[in-house]
Order: sequence, then structure tokens, then C-alpha cells
Amino acid sequence: MLQPEGLVFGDVALDRSCLFAHRDGKQIRFTRSERALLLLLTRNPHSLMRRSQLLDAIASANSDTSDRNVDFLINRVRSKLGDSARSPKYIATQYGEGYVWIAAQSPAATPKPDLAPAHRLLAIAPFVPRHDERLTKRAEIITGQMRDMIAGMAGAGQTVIVVESEESAATRYVLRVSFRDSGARLDCTATLREVQTRRIIRAFRVEFAAAVTTSLAPEIERVSNDVIAALQKNLAEASEGLGTPTDQPLEIRLRKATTLLSASNPKWLEKGLQLRDARERNPASADLALQWCLHLFARLVLTNPFTGISRSGRDDLESEIEATVLECLPLIESNPLLMLAAAKLLYFVDCGHLELAEDLAERAFARTADFAAALPVLGQLRQARGDFVAAVSFFDRGIEMAEPGSEFERHMRVLKCIALLAAGEREALKAEAFAHESVHSPPDLTVMIAVLVTPPGQSLPQAVTDALVAAGPEGARNAIDYTYMTSVRHLTSLKARANIMQGLLAHLTRLHGEDIVPPFVLRGTGLIGSS
Repeated sequence: MLQPEGLVFGDVALDRSCLFAHRDGKQIRFTRSERALLLLLTRNPHSLMRRSQLLDAIASANSDTSDRNVDFLINRVRSKLGDSARSPKYIATQYGEGYVWIAAQSPAATPKPDLAPAHRLLAIAPFVPRHDERLTKRAEIITGQMRDMIAGMAGAGQTVIVVESEESAATRYVLRVSFRDSGARLDCTATLREVQTRRIIRAFRVEFAAAVTTSLAPEIERVSNDVIAALQKNLAEASEGLGTPTDQPLEIRLRKATTLLSASNPKWLEKGLQLRDARERNPASADLALQWCLHLFARLVLTNPFTGISRSGRDDLESEIEATVLECLPLIESNPLLMLAAAKLLYFVDCGHLELAEDLAERAFARTADFAAALPVLGQLRQARGDFVAAVSFFDRGIEMAEPGSEFERHMRVLKCIALLAAGEREALKAEAFAHESVHSPPDLTVMIAVLVTPPGQSLPQAVTDALVAAGPEGARNAIDYTYMTSVRHLTSLKARANIMQGLLAHLTRLHGEDIVPPFVLRGTGLIGSS
């Protein structure tokens, strides 16, 4: 069975990917180097992790890979976890050798990771000079009214809270309000930030001219309107690019962005000539360049799996995708939607850019948690690392957010089924029955989905069997090649690859013989010597 995706050690709850943790109700964020150390230590509990191993873990995340830097990072992680070198609860020092993760995982059920805390919108953190009780009381009144007004404007399901400090804000955004009593008036400075990235979205002055409480309402209403406008603008900017309609309501734009990135949208195929002409007119546009790459991607994944595409043709398209995306990276740092597109494409071409794709997707996710565009990409990246529980959690979240019966919901269900196949969870797969037919999927791809999800010992539907027989040995070989290149090669685990391919290979070799299986597929799945 799949294990819970969180790790609980005493009073610390860690996300399995070590993106964040919770301790005493407060969210803890980790740097890339800290994450690398935590991943190595927590996945090898009670084992000595030598400095050389720790250096290797952080080499790609930090250019300063000295022993001293390892010690510094360990101390920083200890501080965040509330640990001590003298009386360690989590990380013990083996002097002269390295470090050991000594904490035992709590047996209690662990909570799901906070994939998309869209409902926890904003925390308001007042800052008041010490020992000023009168000002503290006024700040409580102001922030309380501000909380209620912003929550009312934000709409149902969005939570706005008041917290003691920015550090304790487990929300998407935090509004720090500094108070200073100038005698005749109360001066405030409000700074709105994204919690994950610490990026300042808006900063503005707030001024209350009189001391009476009733005079606060107009200024609080103005500030609340400004905050809501800034949040809406931030989310709108996150959905710009890839041809999303800028003149339509935000909800439609978000839905459009999600569709463009989630499924293998056939509209990218149709836009080939249009995109080629647009790129010739504007060759410096990273947006158009990535749209062109999504067109090339669609040509690869929406081809007929039984006729396939030549290996040289595939290599040429993937090389163009890789080179174009890498060239665009410096130009898209401020656009999370384009960052997600780049992450999706770098993951797909499978040229050693998995860590780069993860970095792009995670940073984009910090700005796009209110809509579902990031969920398929993040789920596939977790799946590539073998963290199938986290992958399924992302896909489940996407299913929850999707409109029932939509193409996005179907796409997320297909991805979930592939993740369950990779994890060897065919029993769980039985509960994920869904219709194979789709207006967006060509009939041949629908056949392939049916073959993948049907257990090796179970008979295929007659229509599917007829399609496989009609394809012949060459078509079956192409289908195996197609499935491996589009859905399997990205996984780092040979066992997971084999889990996906075994049913397909069993059904096709039963009809066409074992010679149809390309040797590279057998090597890539560890199935050499077996059928």
C-alpha cells in the first residue's frame, strides 16, 4: 500500500519532498541546500551519512561545498527544527565522520501535505513597538476590522487571519502592518508579500488622522480594497502568457491556462503555422518560443502510437525543444505560467534536467496555488522521483478542483492511474474506473489507455483486441516505443517503469510474439530475460 505522504517526527511534520515543515503550528521553509540535506538524512534514518555523501547532496544546490558549509547548513537546519547539537532529537553528530538522523517516525497517521493552501489566503501580522499597550489595543481593533473586511471581499471559502508575526503565517500571503503613534495621527506601513517566495507584491502607507475608533472605517475600507486589488492583479499576472485571453475574466483565464498546460491539447497542433509566422515576426519573444515548443510536444505525444514517429525525427524535435527552452529560461523568471511550461517540457525531453524542472515548478507553484495549472507538472515530477504518494496527492487535488466531466478531470485521472501503475497499486487502480473515450483523445490513444490499465491476466475488450490485431507486429512495436518514450522513461526507478509496461507487453506479445519488444525497452525497465 502507498504510505502517507507526510513524515512526523515528534512535534515536527515534514513534507516528504522537504519543501516545508510544520512545528508548533508554524510553517518552516527550507532552502534548496537544506532540503538536499534533509532528504538524504530522513530517507536514511539511523544511518551514518558521511560528509562526502552530504557534500554530494548539496553540490548541485550550492557552489560552496566545503566541510565547513555542511556544518553550517546542519546547524541552520537544527535551528529551524528546534534541535540542539548537545541534546539532539533529530540530527546527531558523529564527530570526525558525519551526521545521523536519529528521530523515530511517529506511528500516528500523518497529515497530507499542504499542496495548495488556496483557502488560507492571507495572514495579517501587526507590528507594534514594545510596551505600548495603548497602541497594541488600537492595532488589534484595526487588524481585526481589516481581517473581517478583506475576508468579506475575498469571498466564500477564503480564510483571512491575524497572527503574531510574519514567521507564523501558514498562508499564501502575509500583510505586515507596522504601527507608529505620531501624536496627532497614527501612521502605518502595510507590506503585502507572498509567503513562499517572500516577494513584495504591494507596499503602501496607511494614515489614521484621529484617535476615535469610528473614524477608522474609511481608511480600513480603502486598504482592504487595495489589498484585494493587489491579490487579484498578482493572480492575473501569474496566468499571463501562452496565448491566454487577457481581456476575459480571471476565472476564464485561469481555466484556459490550466487546459493549455495539463492535457496534450490538440489546439497546439493546429497552431503550428500560426506560431511559426509569429516567431518570425517576433523572434525575441520567450512566450512565443515556448508556445512553439508546446506545438512540437503535441506532435510527439498526439501522434498515432501504432504508426509512431522515427527515432531520428523524435530526437530532432526533442533537441529543438530542449535548446529553445534553455535559451528562454533567463527571460521567464517573472512569469510562473511560462516557468511551468518550461518545467513540463524539460521533464518530458528527459535530458538530465529533472532537478531544474523541479526548481522551476516549485517556484512557480508558490505563485499559482490558487489554480490547478501546476498540479499535473508537480505530480509527474514527484512520480519521476518515485514519490508516488505525493504524486497521487497532487493528482487528487487536481481532480477535486476540476469541473466534473471536464477534459482536465479526465487528464488528471489518467495521470493518477499511471502513478498507481508505477507504484504497483493495481488494487487501488480498480477504484479509479473512468471512461476511456474523450473528445480530445484520438481513438488510438484511447485504445492504449485501455491496454495499460487492464491487468496482464485479464482479457481485453474485444474492440481493443481487434485494434491491436489490426496494428500488426510493426504497429505493436511502435506502440511499445511510444508508451516508453512518452510515459515511462522519465521515472528513475526501473521497477516503476516495469510496473507500467508489464501489462502492455503481456497483451501485445500474446498477440504478436516476444520479438516485437525493442531491446532498449527491456534494458530500460530491467525486464531483460523476461517477457
